[in-house]
Amino acid sequence: MARNEIVLEAGRKERHYWADLWHFRELFFFLAWRDILVRYKQTIIGIAWALIRPVLTMIVFTIIFGKLAKMPTEGQAPYALLVFAAMLPWQFFANSLSECSASLVSNANLVSKIYFPRLIIPSSAIVVSFVDFIISWFILFGMMAWYDFWPDWRIVTLPLFILLAASTAMGTGLLMAALNVRYRDFRYIIPFIVQFGLYISPVGFSSAVIPEQWRLLYSMNPMVGVIDGFRWALLGSDVSIYWPGFYISVCLSIVMLVFGIYYFRKTEKTFADVI
Repeated sequence: MARNEIVLEAGRKERHYWADLWHFRELFFFLAWRDILVRYKQTIIGIAWALIRPVLTMIVFTIIFGKLAKMPTEGQAPYALLVFAAMLPWQFFANSLSECSASLVSNANLVSKIYFPRLIIPSSAIVVSFVDFIISWFILFGMMAWYDFWPDWRIVTLPLFILLAASTAMGTGLLMAALNVRYRDFRYIIPFIVQFGLYISPVGFSSAVIPEQWRLLYSMNPMVGVIDGFRWALLGSDVSIYWPGFYISVCLSIVMLVFGIYYFRKTEKTFADVI
């Protein structure tokens, strides 16, 4: 007599894995929505935190670099806009890196009990950071209205730079998430990386102040290309972009994304055992 059997496969082929990402899409949306709700639950001012953090950072950087250090702006753009145009992608990257790196550990019970593509967890964490990113645009529009400074046609290229920022955050976040499962020391390293990266990236100043002979080396930081791209798209024709360095940043972002996915997939099968 024939019997129906359910076979649980220890390892699934690559095509099954990527198909499962679509099959478990409802889990992706559930985790993202849960994290958004939890992020601001029982807070006094709620979602306004997404506005306060970049504004305070922008004010401090404008005072330190613009007023005290007398750093030059680019073109006719007010220095505050120069800083905030960089704060948008940087805050998105920093939040995504922090959320991604801790996402697997904070969902340890889910990871160790049921099968689903683990890639869903850090990917959903980036959605939370993207919500903050969208909210911050209201501040930028308000600042542009205050200074009566508006972007030109280059604004249509902005989605490409947003995609570049997301790929940079995704690649780095996946790598850190996988490392954080095996080596818990990384939870102490991530804040240092974020803090250190803030000052070596051209957030509080224009990358044009970097000497010409060091521009290519400086562009080895992928966020340099992302930030320069945002400024080029938002601050008008007076803002230039160092294209050789930008191409290097783009290539490094793509390499980081590919390597992050590769390392995550390579170590994914051990997550349930070591988490």
